[in-house]
Amino acid sequence: MAEQAASIEALLEEGRTFPPSPEFAQQANINDPNVYEEAERDFEGFWSRFADELSWFRKWDTVLEWDPPHAKWFVGAKTNVSYNCVDRHLATRRNKAAIVWEGEPGDWKVYTYWDLYREVCQFANVMKGLGVTKGDRVTIYLPMVPELPIAMLACARIGAAHSVIFGGFSPDSIRDRIEDSQSKLLITADGGFRRGNIVPLKRNCDEAIAGDTTIEQVVVVRRTGHADELMQGGRDQWWHDLMQGASQKCEPEPMDAEDMLYMLYTSGTTGKPKGIVHTTAGYMVGTYATAKWIFDLKEDDVYWCTADIGWVTGHSYIVYGPLSNGATTVMYEGSPDFPDRDRWWSIIEKYGCTICYTAPTAIRTCMRWGEEYPERHDLSSLRLLGSVGEPINPEAWVWYRKNIGGDRVPVVDTWWQTETGMILIAPLPGITTLKPGSATRPFPGVLADVVDEAGNSVGLGAGGYLVIKRPWPAMLRTIYGDPERFVEQYWSRYPNIYFTADGSKRDADGDFWLLGRVDDVINVSGHRISTMEVESALVDHPTVAESASIGKNHEIKGQAVVSFVTLKEGIDGTDDLLNELKRHVATKIGSMARPDDIFFTAELPKTRSGKIMRRLLRDVAEGRALGDTTTLADPGVVEALKEQYGDEE
Repeated sequence: MAEQAASIEALLEEGRTFPPSPEFAQQANINDPNVYEEAERDFEGFWSRFADELSWFRKWDTVLEWDPPHAKWFVGAKTNVSYNCVDRHLATRRNKAAIVWEGEPGDWKVYTYWDLYREVCQFANVMKGLGVTKGDRVTIYLPMVPELPIAMLACARIGAAHSVIFGGFSPDSIRDRIEDSQSKLLITADGGFRRGNIVPLKRNCDEAIAGDTTIEQVVVVRRTGHADELMQGGRDQWWHDLMQGASQKCEPEPMDAEDMLYMLYTSGTTGKPKGIVHTTAGYMVGTYATAKWIFDLKEDDVYWCTADIGWVTGHSYIVYGPLSNGATTVMYEGSPDFPDRDRWWSIIEKYGCTICYTAPTAIRTCMRWGEEYPERHDLSSLRLLGSVGEPINPEAWVWYRKNIGGDRVPVVDTWWQTETGMILIAPLPGITTLKPGSATRPFPGVLADVVDEAGNSVGLGAGGYLVIKRPWPAMLRTIYGDPERFVEQYWSRYPNIYFTADGSKRDADGDFWLLGRVDDVINVSGHRISTMEVESALVDHPTVAESASIGKNHEIKGQAVVSFVTLKEGIDGTDDLLNELKRHVATKIGSMARPDDIFFTAELPKTRSGKIMRRLLRDVAEGRALGDTTTLADPGVVEALKEQYGDEE
């Protein structure tokens, strides 16, 4: 009984299925289901075959050395990620668009692979001239402008590890990350555009590095023309001035397979930010392989991931994965609702995007805005859609396919983390029967399982904790400067097994359904209920655009379900609707999941990467002082909620 109680109950049923169309399957990069069995028979050989498609200065002696929890991939190899993303394409793709960029004000630019090569080499030489050498750390705090991937690739070229900080973070957050990484160079911009306003990036940096700092030089990109008076002589230099005299040739540094490529800070739930370390060869192979197969990348695709490069999604699936495949990758600087709520769809139409990869929270926001905005534009160029971030609700999945994909294109829902570096669970669109809300199967060569508290597999049809039981190429190697925390956080719960801290269930077919963070499980009278399933049941109602559910302390049941709901445009939150939504949840997944309280709200509190901050909703529901709000996109949202509902019982 104890083990059963420790598992997460799988309540939500979803019966709709979408097999690949014969037309899509015929042209797909992968249309043979045997790839899973082949990868399982020799998973090291499977990954080495992908590696053989890339360029190496020296081949590996051993594919994998596994000394749990420490992995080394492609041991003995020498390569360079910048070379693989740029140089190796020059013979066949010199004049192909590598980066298509659009700024929020409407300016745009296209970089061919030849353009990208010259700019990357130039900035690599700039950094060398500023004293940056192999092994140094470089902090990058830029808006979504082309100089951001150029700087990343230039760091990779000379062997400096980059630490990219999302352009919405505060001076305190920048300071913490610079201090932890001991960076010597900071790359920023005078500002960036967001919803028509200027984000004061240079001013934030000046505040962050005031006083004692390891930063020796600051390179500033001129974007808005609003920071000339902030330039500090002897320390700050303009990007464009430095580039003028720089050579357009820079030989790539031969990097050991396990040399650090970058660190990326993730705040986690408590404590100081964690600098997740990704190394060179394994990360390159993992992002190359998953981008090629999951997005079915073709030579003429125009691929757009809407994420910010400040998050891992942007690292892996705007920069390194697409460019190592020689793809055309689109970047957009600004907000999806500026100057109007159809901005994303106008970009797809303008550039003829064939693939769009975005977050469930963005899809639900577009649901709330209504179908009129995508209907303004011709989206017929799209042939594949993807989702990333929180688990996607089935209704959001179906809306996305219908209203953005014309009810004809596959939707690949993907599960992975900053720590995993690459997608680990996702469909292969040419062979997988899709199910709304399910990430379906682990990528070939990846061994995932769902286990109970004791580490026993829960079997099909049950819920529990998602774990990864075998190394994968792009896996994190450590937490920068804190190897003990690396072991404790990810490898101590189950021996030699990576603990994801996510809940999951597997259905009768063995497909995976992500249930959100295990911290977000609600314990109602002995039933362990996933917040994701309650939220999906609510979003299933035709009036609801988005929801978030939490557990509130209850003297009889242990916890009670409390839900916060955002309604679609034009719908009023009445008492009748509130009671109807409670009944709907009980009908959809069972009476034990019926919310005790439902609160209507115009917005939900979200991080700058779009994830709902349920921890703060618990603070509101239980009348506590608000916890840390520094990562919120809009702190005013949770303050308004507290004012509206915080005193209610």
